Amino acid sequence: MRAADVVAKRLYDAGCRWAFGMPGGEVLTLVDALEAAGITFVLCKHENAAGFMAEGTYHRTGAPGILVATLGPGALNGINVVENARQDRVPMIVLTGCVDADTAQTYTHQVLDQPQVFRPITKATFTLVANAAHVIADKALAIATEGRPGPVHIDVPISVADAPASGTGALRVLATPMAPAGPDLERARAALRSAKRPLIIAGVDAMAQDAASAVQTAVDALGAPLITTYKAKGLVPEDHPLVLGGAGLSPKADAILLPLVAEADVILCIGYDPIEMRPGWQNAWDPARQMVIDITAEPNHHYMHQSTLNIVGDCAASVAAMLPDAMGDVWPGETLADTKAKIDAAFAAPDAWGPHQVIATCQGSLPDDTLITADSGAHRILLSQMWQCGFPRALTQSSGLCTMGCAVPLAMGAQIVEPDRPVVSFSGDAGFLMVAGELATAAELGLKTIFVVFVDASLALIEMKQRGRQMANRAVDFGHTDFAAVARAFGGAGHQVRSGAELEAALQDALKADTFTVIAAEIDRGAYDGAF
Repeated sequence: MRAADVVAKRLYDAGCRWAFGMPGGEVLTLVDALEAAGITFVLCKHENAAGFMAEGTYHRTGAPGILVATLGPGALNGINVVENARQDRVPMIVLTGCVDADTAQTYTHQVLDQPQVFRPITKATFTLVANAAHVIADKALAIATEGRPGPVHIDVPISVADAPASGTGALRVLATPMAPAGPDLERARAALRSAKRPLIIAGVDAMAQDAASAVQTAVDALGAPLITTYKAKGLVPEDHPLVLGGAGLSPKADAILLPLVAEADVILCIGYDPIEMRPGWQNAWDPARQMVIDITAEPNHHYMHQSTLNIVGDCAASVAAMLPDAMGDVWPGETLADTKAKIDAAFAAPDAWGPHQVIATCQGSLPDDTLITADSGAHRILLSQMWQCGFPRALTQSSGLCTMGCAVPLAMGAQIVEPDRPVVSFSGDAGFLMVAGELATAAELGLKTIFVVFVDASLALIEMKQRGRQMANRAVDFGHTDFAAVARAFGGAGHQVRSGAELEAALQDALKADTFTVIAAEIDRGAYDGAF
């Protein structure tokens, strides 16, 4: 077998079925090997979008995403999505072509130190060696998937990809999920057993470790309200009476939720990582006054908060070990019901057309099993507060890096895995323009994805911040684009809507369409004022 075949076969054995990118001559052997192993190579229009499509497949299959890029500009085009994978805990194998080491001594065209570029934004970087290809492939997968998931980079020299690989497979036994024991476990159990106002905050680690069942068990057993980060929405269905929705970027939500956090006597953080949160969540509690139990995949080196007990371990195993057998009465009176009612009222859709109505109409018109993605921007904050997720990963977005241009390719990746399931992306018009070329990819793949675009010809979130600082309007407004016409030009369906009725009709058409659909929801500038 060629060294490239060894890597491809190991990826296939790990459950990978798609790879995404744009090839150059330096990765032709890699592409050939991936296809021969049973991994379909999807030709994209930009490496950054390719990486987000790869992430989209991970959220549906659990297998690492694969990004393939040629040397130089191809590799560097993927930097954004690789850092996003690191911050959002996405296992991703990044395969880049490179010239051979001896050639690099006398040849400089498009040559740079790619491992040095990727080292700070990945969990590990390797240069493939033919006689160690089995070990490198297995190491890469183990590092990408264990602990906190993340990206791993493999630089593949041209001649090494084609070289015969010797040696045998080096599959290692997966690490056993660990739970606390001894005095700390007893201390946690005693605190939870005696809690009068327990509260749970769950985050991205819990989602990455598939701890939804454990989080729901904890909510029900403790009678504790649940606050999640945006990435963790849906760990417990959000129509549950104790689920208070997502938090992190909305001052309006923070004003309701943070006083409840301060009132809690025991706070159980399950996989909570404050990388998603705004400054108001710095030191949101007092571990000297409140018992704070923090279960994380890695030690706290962020210092956004501190805790009474820091437990590095598996979320589900840790929760199962520390839950008490019985609880007394918790939370006096109507405190939790009142809080949930305030959250619902704060983000209720007004009668007038605008972003609230767009979101509410989509939620009411789409099937319950719809998968949605959200780009960064004002619409994302509002949507993450309004949208009710009934299951884990119902909503995916970039929450750590908060990068624009992610929603369209994330939705396409999910749609590739589940071609008959409704998948809808939500983008602002600026973010959509960043990746509009991938509509050609959607057409080539025959995807039926629905792309909803909030059209106000403005960087709405940045414009709001600009106005808030009493600055002149500069560099935030741009020309109006006919997105419906753009969709039709790429071979899809396009709709322009200015009312709830028009949007509902467009959604029904889109659900029956045999191609992708772009729905351009025209809203007024300033429509997000006071929204979140």
